Amino acid sequence: MAVAIRGARGGGSGGAGAGFRSFFSYRIFVSAMFSLLFIATVTVLLTTRPSTTHQHYQRFRSGGNAYMHGTFVALNSDPLKTRLDLIYRQANDHITLVKAYAAYARKLKLDISRQLKMFDDLAKNFSDITSKPRYKSSLFETDGNLDEDVLRQFEKEVKDRVKFARLLIAESKENYDNQLKIQKLKDTIFAVRELLGKAKKNGAFASSIAAKSIPKSLHCLAMRLVEERISHPEKYKEDLPKSEFEDPDLYHYAIFSDNVIAVSVVVRSVVKNAEEPWKHVFHVVTDRMNLAAMKVWFKMRPVEGGAHVEVRALEDYKFMNSAYVPVLRQIESAKQRFYLEHKMENATKDGSNTKFRYLEHMSMLNHLRFYLPEMYPKLHKILFLDDDVVVQKDLTGLWKIDLSGKVNGAVETCFGSFHRFSQYLNFSHPLIRERFNPKACAWAYGMNIFDLDAWRREKCTETYHNWQNLNVDRALWKSGTLPPGLITFYSLTKSLDKSWHVLGLGYNPSISMDVINNAALIHYNGNMKPWLDIAMNQYKNLWTKYVDNDMEFLQTCNFGV
Repeated sequence: MAVAIRGARGGGSGGAGAGFRSFFSYRIFVSAMFSLLFIATVTVLLTTRPSTTHQHYQRFRSGGNAYMHGTFVALNSDPLKTRLDLIYRQANDHITLVKAYAAYARKLKLDISRQLKMFDDLAKNFSDITSKPRYKSSLFETDGNLDEDVLRQFEKEVKDRVKFARLLIAESKENYDNQLKIQKLKDTIFAVRELLGKAKKNGAFASSIAAKSIPKSLHCLAMRLVEERISHPEKYKEDLPKSEFEDPDLYHYAIFSDNVIAVSVVVRSVVKNAEEPWKHVFHVVTDRMNLAAMKVWFKMRPVEGGAHVEVRALEDYKFMNSAYVPVLRQIESAKQRFYLEHKMENATKDGSNTKFRYLEHMSMLNHLRFYLPEMYPKLHKILFLDDDVVVQKDLTGLWKIDLSGKVNGAVETCFGSFHRFSQYLNFSHPLIRERFNPKACAWAYGMNIFDLDAWRREKCTETYHNWQNLNVDRALWKSGTLPPGLITFYSLTKSLDKSWHVLGLGYNPSISMDVINNAALIHYNGNMKPWLDIAMNQYKNLWTKYVDNDMEFLQTCNFGV
């Protein structure tokens, strides 16, 4: 038993020695492995360092990425090699960018051959710079330290090319960047719209001035006619009124204008197309200033075919006074208020000048059309004509149309949502909203056959007066004669066939010539009147062919027709 115990102790002592030896052997092995790994790493670094610059050089020439070798250059003891590596990176970045722009330009097939050549040459110059012998020997193929002067010169050349590349890219970027192109296009469209809006406003203003101004030739004509009256008073004695002026069996026309040549064209075009011109009577009303010129014209150039012309002044109608006519009261009141509240030097500074324009629209020659029954008490029907119309067919058929008890026969102008009552009247006002339909169709002034008996029966002039008094502050409609006309003859207007009256020759260049040729009457409504230089050439000859070119004063005044 004692032997067994010693044997057990001996066995335990031998196991501990073996474990110690095993642990010691393991630590020696690990230390040896780390030492070998360190020696191997140092060996690799020492053997690869001399060729690092050359590898960078090869990758730079082939357009590779020098950044992959930045770690090895950074470990190099020469700090100039780190600087050279940074130059590599900058140059390679710009080579890639230049090539990308060149490739994109080729893909788009843009017409920029000069730029494409510059991109290609620039990419090639970046690569070829390293081929210079001086740089190859001093920077890329040397195992020693770099020459700082050579590196500085190399850096300068690379930076010059980088600067040029950036300028070229910045100049060309908008051609290749879709976002920039879209934004530039938007800016251009906005600028063009702004210019177009200004041009439209300026054009409308200039056109308005041209339309409302008296042309030099027209002023000359009026002066020549007045001079003729003064020089030969015996020739132009007042004639006694003719019985035809009040004969209800004849065809009567009302023309209110201060434009001599325009009135003569209207009368001449009617007579030349009338089957029985001696049955046509023209009642011309003008202002006192143009009365003499108008009378002399029709004395010197009597109407052909035996037609009759009566020329009178607005002032001859004694009922046209402010006590009876609301418009006259409003004109006088507005003038007094305006001149009391504003000095003349400030009048032109009023941005809107709406009061001036309002007074102009309220010209009594325009509003005289609402007093036809009082002006011609013995007549049953009368055809009202504007002075900017031309008649192309016999109009006597208008007197034969049954107006079915209506007062006004006119051509309607609405189509779609255009030229409805809502465009002329203020339907936000309760008086308008309660009495009229905003979708009711508007009609045209300029050729209107009026049943004067029905007018008197319906008391249309009184209706006009009532509404004109209500609109003293222009809350119901702004200006003009059409809105009060639409109100006065609401539900009292009979629609005529559109071929009787074709409008728009003073503003619309797209009217079909077939429509014009089939029309009984064409209307130059708008600013481009046929006697003005701004008239549309495609329509002007339709008016000029009725101008009496044999009239000596037209030739003297160089009337451009």
